Amino acid sequence: MHTIATWEEVPLFDREEAEAASWADNRPDLRLMESSVAAASESSESVTITLRIDPRMLARIKRLARSRFLNYQSMIKQWLSERMEEELRER
Repeated sequence: MHTIATWEEVPLFDREEAEAASWADNRPDLRLMESSVAAASESSESVTITLRIDPRMLARIKRLARSRFLNYQSMIKQWLSERMEEELRER
């Protein structure tokens, strides 16, 4: 069984069967899961915003989050946080 160390290693799936087959052979690293939960709880204050997202994209995001045992909004915040850190490192 392969251990996934970064979220970038997880492909986007077009079918649930492909996703199920992938998770049968792969598992997320415990540190990856813990960092996602920790990052979500670090923020003691938050601001509500509105994003318009294509319904099909949102469905895929929700399915992906569910497969990782995450709330989809928390996963999106984690993605934004990771990308922001990446952008800041490149400066």
